[in-house]
Amino acid sequence: MARRSGSILSRLLANPPPSPFTAPTRSITYMPRPGDGAPRTVTLIPGDGIGPLVTGAVEQVMEAMHAPVHFERYEVRGNMRKVPEEVIESVKRNKVCLKGGLATPVGGGVSSLNMQLRKELDIFASLVNCINVPGLVTRHENVDIVVIRENTEGEYSGLEHEVVPGVVESLKVITKFCSERIARYAFEYAYLNNRKKVTAVHKANIMKLADGLFLESCREVAKNYPAITYNEIIVDNCCMQLVAKPEQFDVMVTPNLYGNLVANTAAGIAGGTGVMPGGNVGAEHAIFEQGASAGNVGNDKMVEQKKANPVALLLSSAMMLRHLRFPTFADRLETAVKQVIQEGKWRTKDLGGDCTTQEVVDAIEMASNSDARPLPKFGDWDVNDPATAEGFTVIFSKAGEDKKTGRSTSKTTSQRKQDAKPAVKKWLCFTFS
Repeated sequence: MARRSGSILSRLLANPPPSPFTAPTRSITYMPRPGDGAPRTVTLIPGDGIGPLVTGAVEQVMEAMHAPVHFERYEVRGNMRKVPEEVIESVKRNKVCLKGGLATPVGGGVSSLNMQLRKELDIFASLVNCINVPGLVTRHENVDIVVIRENTEGEYSGLEHEVVPGVVESLKVITKFCSERIARYAFEYAYLNNRKKVTAVHKANIMKLADGLFLESCREVAKNYPAITYNEIIVDNCCMQLVAKPEQFDVMVTPNLYGNLVANTAAGIAGGTGVMPGGNVGAEHAIFEQGASAGNVGNDKMVEQKKANPVALLLSSAMMLRHLRFPTFADRLETAVKQVIQEGKWRTKDLGGDCTTQEVVDAIEMASNSDARPLPKFGDWDVNDPATAEGFTVIFSKAGEDKKTGRSTSKTTSQRKQDAKPAVKKWLCFTFS
């Protein structure tokens, strides 16, 4: 027995098992489709308050990484009565938007521009990823919650009126179409991301018809996904369970108002709204922004000191890069952000530090730029040469298709209104077969 044990021990010493800390080898390659490397134009809305600070941070890091993304900037303010038409047209044309926070005045007759954008573009799903970030000490560990919220109806339908002086009605609208649509998106997300459970959040014990219809829709969709566990929870119990045991939740699907409350609660538990990414998506368009409420949009002191936390919007930008099919750039950006947070030296006040936005961004830029390479050349146009690249938007399409309508044509039909004055004024078109 001793001889046999010695033989086994000698073999183990001669061929030790791989260390769990050994650097991982490259995974199976990502095979892009022809034209996937084409630079993409993204509509940029800096927004109010800290918005220009954090969107500027994204622009700086993207440029340092040589990410194939060009921003088309529009100035929009929360006190405007409506979103300018040229902004809507830009998002429709580019399909993707990156947005800072837009302040919504309390009271008065000014409606939320955020809601206007979502309804105008039918961006029906909001997604907030509430997850523990390595290096940030929180009360709860192993938090990894995705809150998926219906964006276009519910209490945020905007249907309010004064019946008689002193009496106001605010209508909550729930439809089977929108409820089934958000439920399908939640289950599809869970399936594609190997998530195990979807929880529907409701108040059907009181709002038996409205939230009852929402639950009925979720149950019907759940039948098509037998491998995913489906359960339901009343919203007040949900908030209590989030605070007590958040790790029990996986994907949560909610009507409009509940999702707003639940996402912010989960974000606070996981590390704070300053580090939670998110986005909004519809069938045709997507808007990426800070995941939970941008509570510091109106914080004049933070704007003056230039100490806004850029992490949430940078991680949202990583989500955007994956949405644009630039996975390697997304991985580099996410890794750089998490590396800087874990090191602990460069943090804003909400994360226990005292750094400015610029100091944090510079550290992330350095971490992301270790293997940055210049953008490629396309024909006679060099995106690295300011003399030829400045002021151009690039459109790529399949050969022989109109860039806007898909009809067969030999030239682009994209036109701008005379009163629109964005940074991008010219068009270049490259075609691939």
